[in-house]
Amino acid sequence: MTDAPRRRPSLLPRRSWGETSRIFGILRRETVGGALLLVGALLALIWSNSPWADGYQALRDLRLGPAALHLDLSLATWAADGLLAIFFFVAGLELKREFVAGDLRDPRRAAVPVAAAMGGVLVPALLYHLIAGGDAPRGWAIPTATDIAFALAVLAVVGRFLPAALRTFLLTLAVVDDLLAIVIIAVFYTSDLAVGPLLGALVPLAVFGLLVQRRVRSWWLLLPLAAVTWVLMHESGVHATVAGVLLAFTVPVVRSRAAGGPDAGPGLAEHFEHRFRPLSAGVAVPVFAFLSAGVTVGGLAGLATALTDRVAVGIVVGLVLGKPIGIMAATWLVSRFTRADLDEGLNWLDVFGLALLGGIGFTVSLLIGELAFGLGSERDDHVKVAVLTGSLLAAGLATVILRVRSRAYRRVHEAETVDRDRDGVPDVYQAQPDRSA
Repeated sequence: MTDAPRRRPSLLPRRSWGETSRIFGILRRETVGGALLLVGALLALIWSNSPWADGYQALRDLRLGPAALHLDLSLATWAADGLLAIFFFVAGLELKREFVAGDLRDPRRAAVPVAAAMGGVLVPALLYHLIAGGDAPRGWAIPTATDIAFALAVLAVVGRFLPAALRTFLLTLAVVDDLLAIVIIAVFYTSDLAVGPLLGALVPLAVFGLLVQRRVRSWWLLLPLAAVTWVLMHESGVHATVAGVLLAFTVPVVRSRAAGGPDAGPGLAEHFEHRFRPLSAGVAVPVFAFLSAGVTVGGLAGLATALTDRVAVGIVVGLVLGKPIGIMAATWLVSRFTRADLDEGLNWLDVFGLALLGGIGFTVSLLIGELAFGLGSERDDHVKVAVLTGSLLAAGLATVILRVRSRAYRRVHEAETVDRDRDGVPDVYQAQPDRSA
């Protein structure tokens, strides 16, 4: 009697039901945030191209804050440096959770999203450099970021029955992408580094970390420490959003043994995430989009002028071609090296659709554009037109691909929701083998 052939590992393995439920909750909140982001961006575009465009510019340039602390900043700068620090704080919490208690703690499971994220950074940067690098090298990182909220807003319309494994892959890819983005911002877009304030920021950061490690949740202690860390980081020349990630990395993910251990309920990181994700998705990112996406296009002639700029062409090509090529190539290479297969019901066209969604770069792309060329400059306006154009093209192409596969997704979705014993856990998640790559 011959042994049954061993099944090859899964390239995009299904997670446990508890982890899948948590991720679906995150995706639902981010989808609402994505809709608000699109509304904010649309309002900005309408206002900035109306007869009252001067009012929009005046609002963006309105300065607030104490000059003595070098914080008399415009509203647009407060949105980029302040509100996006909240966004990166939430991203940092999710990233740490993935490394401590999620898929990224297992090298086999982490290989695919990490490789895909790196491919999705390297190839767009290379294409940008080939097209526009000699003219404006500082813009190379603009087409490397994925906007998960924008992508999920598109997914909510065209991929409502997308299988859980694909949704999980997209979210994990975006989480790693956020980490790469913040590293790029910290390393390549820091100017006039002031060592004193940078070292000074470590003091409130350390106190914040000590308190959260002791499970202190008192906002009147933690928020002032976080604010001081942010101010000193801003003063140091490092982009202030880095403070959000560093603060998040100090927050414990798993409960200590004294607090009952991992089985006693969610840790402090998940508690903070529940508190701050609605603020990030519902306020911080939409307001940033409203104050950053406004650009006076100038009709078809202005659009043509912007999109013939080599920088703009590099950004559009990087988003629409570079992102999917990088993500697909890296995922395929992992598949070849690990001999992993896609699960039944999925094929490479599905990965291509998700890779196209990865080409939707908005929030972080606009932020890097401002850092590279200066807020409100002519080239910054071209960057905004290019980011919007590239993101819309990527969204449109992803919509076509995912629509083609909608019937297959519906069949997988029906199989994933069968619960014959009515215990609240779909049967497919019970006693499933580990086939991770």
